[in-house]
Amino acid sequence: FITIPDKLEASYDRRTAVMGAALTFVLTTPAPYVLMLGILTQLIFGLSLEMSVILSTFVAIIYLLQGGFRSGVWANVFQFVLMFAGFAIMLPFAIDKFGGLDFLEANLPPLHLTLHGGNTGQYILVWFFIALWTLVDPVFHQRCYAAKDGATAQRGILVSIVFWFLFDALTSTAGLYARAALPTLTEPMFAYPMLAEVTLPSVAKGIFYVGMLATIMSTLSSLAFISATTIGKDIVGRLRRDFDETSTSSVESLSRVAQSSRLAGDDRLVKRWTRYGLLMTAGVSILLALLIPSVVNLWYTIGTCTIPGLLVPLMASYFDSLRIPARFAFLAMVLGWGISTASLMWGVVAGGVGQPEYWFGIEPMYPGLAASLITWGIGRTMNNET
Repeated sequence: FITIPDKLEASYDRRTAVMGAALTFVLTTPAPYVLMLGILTQLIFGLSLEMSVILSTFVAIIYLLQGGFRSGVWANVFQFVLMFAGFAIMLPFAIDKFGGLDFLEANLPPLHLTLHGGNTGQYILVWFFIALWTLVDPVFHQRCYAAKDGATAQRGILVSIVFWFLFDALTSTAGLYARAALPTLTEPMFAYPMLAEVTLPSVAKGIFYVGMLATIMSTLSSLAFISATTIGKDIVGRLRRDFDETSTSSVESLSRVAQSSRLAGDDRLVKRWTRYGLLMTAGVSILLALLIPSVVNLWYTIGTCTIPGLLVPLMASYFDSLRIPARFAFLAMVLGWGISTASLMWGVVAGGVGQPEYWFGIEPMYPGLAASLITWGIGRTMNNET
């Protein structure tokens, strides 16, 4: 397999694969990273946020349009080193300038050093489910599919977890220092750059800025390419195959030359639509970044809407004992996505962006997940009976 919809089609059917591809496109839209890149551009060049987001996004996808997947891979290797170097430089300077844990305890709001941060258990649990994003992330699946064997994939996951933990520790600690050292900062989105301005000498500051840029660009380029591939291969490619199969009684009935010509044409079509997909991804990401100018809210919104639709059918597809008939897998996707999205929109319309009023006070991801699980349960029951 190359993509998540490949797995869904193999386990269920093409209709489920196309629905999964549509949700995957939304899930992998790099809107949060487009917003981060725009904010950094705005800070450096003094442009408006709108202009910064638009210009920086199209600059970011140029090398993908020119070099394709290979350019994305090599850029990620380079950016991986830079992102760790940037944040690893920040902390020693911050500790030397401000102090250690005593400084944080004295200057942070008390809730910043608690496990719950003042949030409800229901809200925290939602972020646990959003963290399950990894299990429905096409990049995760593709890296595993690309491994030479299962043991290699397993070791890769364990090594990645170590690096994820280390990097999150670096960025979270830097965020705490920014809050403690800059208590009057009115724009939280500028926390890291402003911390660099008051903490780092010139050369270290340059490395930190490059590290921030690498952190954003490495993820942005990966997600943009996956989104574009989803459009070219998983949506357009599958719809093209549907058309071919309905217009021709059997592919085997064609001559070998005709089959070869058709495959070459399909390949050109997929490549062309993947390029179009990069531009479509950029447009959708810009729109979302400007409509929801908060990285946390973008993650929350995208995860809440798409994860309930993908999680249950995709996880079940990997286990024969959990698999369900294709019609139930498709229905679980539609209900999981549709109910969570409707609940989220209802809450925002009823209470506003700042204080949404969800159905019965329940976070919108839960009813979508519940609907998907119930559908899966019905599908399992009927599958056992047959």
